[in-house]
Amino acid sequence: MLKEITTAEYEALDKKGPYLLEFYSKTCGPCKMLAFVLKDVDKADPSLPIYQAEFNENEELKNSLGVSGFPTLLFMRDGKEVTRLEGLKQKPVILAEIAKLKG
Repeated sequence: MLKEITTAEYEALDKKGPYLLEFYSKTCGPCKMLAFVLKDVDKADPSLPIYQAEFNENEELKNSLGVSGFPTLLFMRDGKEVTRLEGLKQKPVILAEIAKLKG
């Protein structure tokens, strides 16, 4: 499940279990490429929620999670960060981190 969210929506989420949170910018080339990769990841594992937050529109959320650049992927479990990947990553790298997250 791929879903765009705001800081308020993130705060209201049921954060039980594993999920992926991506910070991106609408003007960032690598972020646009990563969007295609995440669509493939979502098809490969539709059971994992993938949330996307626009970097510049979610100051409070990015600051509370210590995100300073984009694209940034946060692999989360029960509301806590397990792993962080920064920059454009390919599908096999992301799927490997998801396997660890779910493991």
